[in-house]
Parts: sequence; C-alpha cells; structure tokens
Amino acid sequence: MIFTVDIGNTNIKIGLFEEGKLCHSFKMSTDTKRTSDEYVALLLQLLNYNGIDVKSVRGAILSSVIPQLDYTFTNVIQYVFGVKPLVVGVGVKTGLAIRYEFPKELGSDRIITCVAAEKQYGAPFILVDFGTATTFNVVNERKEFVGGAITLGLKATMESLARCTARLPNVELETPSKATAQSTRKAIQSGVIYGAVGQIKYLVERIKAETGLQNAPIIATGGMSYIISDVEPLFQHIDRELSLKGLYEIYRLNT
Repeated sequence: MIFTVDIGNTNIKIGLFEEGKLCHSFKMSTDTKRTSDEYVALLLQLLNYNGIDVKSVRGAILSSVIPQLDYTFTNVIQYVFGVKPLVVGVGVKTGLAIRYEFPKELGSDRIITCVAAEKQYGAPFILVDFGTATTFNVVNERKEFVGGAITLGLKATMESLARCTARLPNVELETPSKATAQSTRKAIQSGVIYGAVGQIKYLVERIKAETGLQNAPIIATGGMSYIISDVEPLFQHIDRELSLKGLYEIYRLNT
C-alpha cells in the first residue's frame, strides 16, 4: 500500500491506496505542539484500529502547509513504516505546468487537489476547496495552473466574528431557512453562509470572464462544500477526497 498524508491547518488527512484505490482514510487534528513520539503513538493506534499492517506499506508521500510539521511527519513515517516519504514541493513532478508569479509561495494543498481533479475530470476547470481557507484554483485546457483566489473559510469566519467582536457569539455552522434573520445567531449564520454563496458566484463569474474559460466545470472539495451546494447547486462535481487522490497520483508520477 501507499501511505498519503495531507497536513492542513486544522486537520491531517491520511489515506492508504492499494492498486490505485483509496482503501482506508482517517483524520487527526493538527497540533504543532505534539512530538514525533505522540504522533507515532496516535498513528499506530489508528492503524491498529483499522486492521492495517505497517509492513504492507511500501511507499509514502507527504503534503504540508505547516513547515514545522514537515520534519516531524517525515520522522514519523520513517519510524513507523521504514520508508522515506516523497515531500510535495518545487521540483516534484505533478503533471501540471505552474504559471504562478512566485511558485515557491504556492501551497502544495492547492496543487494536489488540482492534480486529482485533472486526472478524474479533465481540464479546464475551476476548483473551489473549502478548508480553513477557501481557495479558488484555475487550470486551463493546456493543463496549466494559472492562479486563483484565497479567502477565509466558513468556520474561520464564524470564529473570527466571535473573537473580534464584544457581543457576537460563536454559533454552529447551520444554514438558516431565510436570509432575513430575526435572531443574532441566525443573522450570523445567514451572513456567513449566504454571503459565501454570493462570493463564490461572483468570483467564479469574474474568473471565467478573465480567463475565457466560460464553459469550464466548477469542482468542489473539502468538508464545507456540501453546505454551499445545499443552498444552491453551483458545482458540477463534489469530491471530498481530492487531496489524497492527488497525492497518490503525484507519487505514481514520481516513481
């Protein structure tokens, strides 16, 4: 099996692939204060619970947006499986041409999801990834990553309202029945969720006008994607496992 790890700002997604198929996946919370030993113990517990033999893993690949965890997880993978992981970064084959002003600034999380989307759905496309941040990523018909946009994610927006104001509460992420809310809790939910739908529609239309990709499908990934699609069907495809699938594809390309 091939072990894939996507280290995000909030969660660490882990997947194991056998003959190209994702056969196991699970998450753990991202915590920069945990030591390598703590992550080893947690990983072994998850592997044992899912009945996975560490000896069945013959390769690994890692993507991270938190540099201080790169070294930690490289050591964890080497200790648990006895293999050195491929780390996604500059110089690693992805199958996409990167047309970005400063390529080193481009988060590997944005690339791995685009790699999977191109493999599964073809190019061109506009990919919206709902994580701690919401990112818009554009790949043209020549399989070139040509840029996109970044904004605050739904949960982070809720938390920011509670943290940066004196009296607004931190509320659950639920869609109210109407935009014109009659309570503070529902007013926050309305502003964040319906506001995000409007933001997505505007950004997608502007991206299409700027790039000429008028017929490009809109693909969504990330846990919050279904909240948006339940309000309005903006996406042609929703796939929450794109990051792990992209990691496997990059591993295959480089080995």
